[in-house]
Amino acid sequence: MRPLTLAFSTLLVFTACQSPPKQVDPSLDDFAIALSPGEIGLSRLDPTQVPDFSVGWYERDDLAESTLNSLSYLAAPSSHEFFPHGPVTHEHMQASLERFLKLLETSSSAEEFGSSVHEEFEVWMARGRENTGEVLFTGYCTPILKGSRTRGGEFLYPLYSLPNNLVKGVDRNNTSMRKNLAGDLVPYWSAHEIESQKLLKGQELLWLNNPFDAYIARIQGSALIEFQDGSRMEVGYAGTNGHDYKSIGGVLVQEGKIQKGELSLTRLRDYFERHPQEADRVLNQNPRYTFFMASEGGPYGCLGRPVLAKRSIATDKDVFPRAGIVFCEVRLPDYDENKKLIQRPMRFFALDQDRGGAIRSAGRCDVFLGVGPEAVNRAGHVLSVGRMYYLLLRDPRPGNLALSN
Repeated sequence: MRPLTLAFSTLLVFTACQSPPKQVDPSLDDFAIALSPGEIGLSRLDPTQVPDFSVGWYERDDLAESTLNSLSYLAAPSSHEFFPHGPVTHEHMQASLERFLKLLETSSSAEEFGSSVHEEFEVWMARGRENTGEVLFTGYCTPILKGSRTRGGEFLYPLYSLPNNLVKGVDRNNTSMRKNLAGDLVPYWSAHEIESQKLLKGQELLWLNNPFDAYIARIQGSALIEFQDGSRMEVGYAGTNGHDYKSIGGVLVQEGKIQKGELSLTRLRDYFERHPQEADRVLNQNPRYTFFMASEGGPYGCLGRPVLAKRSIATDKDVFPRAGIVFCEVRLPDYDENKKLIQRPMRFFALDQDRGGAIRSAGRCDVFLGVGPEAVNRAGHVLSVGRMYYLLLRDPRPGNLALSN
C-alpha cells in the first residue's frame, strides 16, 4: 500500500512532556522538505525527555500481532536488501523486535513493561521538520465501496490494473515512466490524461458507481469492494503514475467553494453529491493516479504484511528503518460517548510497516486507522503535529547507534 492522506483538520502540536497542545497553522510544505540522499531521519533523544512507555502493556495483544508481522517480514530473505539502514543492521532490528515482543508477553504489569523498555532500549526521535522533532501526522484507511465486475448501469468509474506500459522504479523516488513511440522513457500520463482520453481502456480491474469513491480508493491505496450479489473483493496497491499528489480539498478552499475550517472527507463527499458536474474538473487536478490488483488477507503495507488499525504507520522509507518499533504522541480523532468526533491526545506504539505515497521527509507520518465508514471518517479528520520515537535494543558496542548527535 502507498497511502496518501485525507487529512484536513486544525494543526496541533503535542510535546514530549505532554503539555496541552497549542494550535498552529504552518504551511504543509514545511513538513515536506526531503533530506539529502543517505541522511537518517533520527536523532538521539535527551534521556530526560524519554516518554513513559507503560501504555504499551494495555495494547499488548494487537501490538504483539503487529510486531509478529514485522518479524515475519524480517524473516524473508528479501528484507536484507534494505539493511543496514545507516548503522541499523538487519540483525539489530530483528533482535529489537524479538525482545520487545518478549516483554509484551512476559511483563506482569504496565509499570514493569514500561520500566523494562526504558532500561533495555535506546530511544531516538524523528528529526521532524527542520530538526525540531515536529512531525505532521495524517491518517489513511481502507474504505468499503460499491462496485461491479463489469461496466453498466451506474457502475461507470473504473479502477485500473497496473498498465502494461508502465516502467517503475527508475530512481530513488520510485518514479514511474513509459516509453514513447521513439522508445524514450518519458513521464507517465497524468490523472487528467488517463481519464479524459481513456488511455487505459481495456485494463479495468472493476467499476464503481461514484467518481468520488474511485478517487478515494486511489488516494488510500486499497479498498474493499462490495458487489451487488453480496460478495466482496479486496483490492490493493499495485503502483502509481509517479506524479506528485495535490490536495483537491486545497483546490476547493482556494476557489472559495469550501471554508478551510469545514474541510473533511464528509464535507467533500457532500460537495460532489450536490455538484456532480464538478467531479471531472476538480478530481483530476490531482495528477497522481493509483493502480490496483486483487488481494486477500490485507490490507497490506509496503512490507507485504497486513497493517493493523493504529498499530501500523507509513513513513518515508528512505529516512526511517523498515519494520521498526515507534512510539507516537499526537492528537487523533475519536468518538465521545455521544458518538461525536473529537480530538484526543493519544500515546501509542505502532510498527513502521508502510510507505506513504506523498511522504518524502522526516517530518511526516500516516497512521492506518482501519477498515470501513468509521475509519474513513476518522482518517478524514487527521492533521496534527506530534512526535515519533524509534526504539532499538541497547547495544553494548560503543557508537553502534551513532545516528546523529
